[in-house]
Amino acid sequence: MIRRRRECLGCKRRFTTYERIEDIPLIVVKKAGVRERFDRSKLRFGLLKACEKRPVPAEDLENIVETLEQRFLESPDRELTSREIGEYLMECLKETDKVAYLRFASVYHEFEDLREFMTKINQILE
Repeated sequence: MIRRRRECLGCKRRFTTYERIEDIPLIVVKKAGVRERFDRSKLRFGLLKACEKRPVPAEDLENIVETLEQRFLESPDRELTSREIGEYLMECLKETDKVAYLRFASVYHEFEDLREFMTKINQILE
């Protein structure tokens, strides 16, 4: 809450106003249509899991999360689908570390068998 002392230009009387910063939450729309608040820590956790035991600096992962959040804040919509977030993260990981990308993609796309995994590997190799 911000307290301000002001003066009326007409009558010259002083008065106090109280202002509140409006916090419009960022919303993520999940596959099932459920809406939840954007949580940076969930993104960071997923990226850390994908990059576990890989030579990817934590700073790079933080930059990915920061860039995504900034894009989110700059968009006129206050909602983003989990699909849009996942696709963005996969693109970033593809450029950062191919193995981490495959790990993330295997969970994100819910690969059922080795054939699906091999298809994704072949796409990377091409």
